[in-house]
Amino acid sequence: MNTEHALRRLELTIVRRLDGLLQGSHQGLLPGPGSEFGDSRGYVPGEDDIRRMDWAVTARTTVPHVRDLIADRELETWALADLSPSMDFGTSGMEKRDLAVAAVGAIGFLAGRIGNRFGAYVLHDEYIHRMPARGGRPALYGLLHSLMEAPRGRVVAGAPDLAEGIEVLASARRRRGLRVIVSDFLDAEPTLDATLEMPWERPIRRLAAHHQVLAVEVIDPRELELPAVGLVTLTDPESGRSRQVRLTPRIRRAYAEAAATQRMANQVALRRCGVAHLVLRTDRDWVFDIAQFVLRQRRMAHVTHRPPRSGATR
Repeated sequence: MNTEHALRRLELTIVRRLDGLLQGSHQGLLPGPGSEFGDSRGYVPGEDDIRRMDWAVTARTTVPHVRDLIADRELETWALADLSPSMDFGTSGMEKRDLAVAAVGAIGFLAGRIGNRFGAYVLHDEYIHRMPARGGRPALYGLLHSLMEAPRGRVVAGAPDLAEGIEVLASARRRRGLRVIVSDFLDAEPTLDATLEMPWERPIRRLAAHHQVLAVEVIDPRELELPAVGLVTLTDPESGRSRQVRLTPRIRRAYAEAAATQRMANQVALRRCGVAHLVLRTDRDWVFDIAQFVLRQRRMAHVTHRPPRSGATR
């Protein structure tokens, strides 16, 4: 299948299965309060964020007020796509890098249909490539074509890691909007203690202070559990180191426990950062998972931001 045909098939999959279901009357791709200031209203204890307190109106009326945020009508959406060597792995219907491109495409196509410009940074080899934000279908096709045609990652000494890529994304001074990080969130030195700070955690916090952030974690089932195949040669794609290992039940059990702990550490760290977290797997229907995630986020947003019932006591 050539790249052009693959792109058209990807667009049809996204538009047919996601567009009508997810968009509705919402102006943004994901639910949320938005980033543009709207009208002031009375502060509701326990429901409103005190960081949105409208101090000018509060001082003038002596009654606490907050400033509502409205969804932007035209956003500039940026994605960070991780195409490091660890993404060139897959044991199911696709590799992790294919799923990463599909996730970027889903966000790009849906954002473009509501008038947003879309750009990307790409972690690949020794560079962090920048693809400027543009509107329109041809520009998005060009961006996705570049991602699909990118050669497989090489082992490069001193290559930028995920934390550096997020720092670049966060340091760019642009209008508030949606920022998407698509990666396996696997570091060269895995962190198995959920109480420790991940290397990419502080940059994500900095990014989330100014933008709505979605972290898309891409997983292959063989990263969670090893098969019972006896003696195998395992290679670390990031360093190139190889080692022969006999996959005994004890080793397989220890590996599964370590992998589960690593993923839980990622989940806890992203929760600490206050960002949305979507998990996509190469052995699952990724379109269905995206749809379920967005609908779940919107239900949560509706409950969180709905006004109190009249006559309710607090």
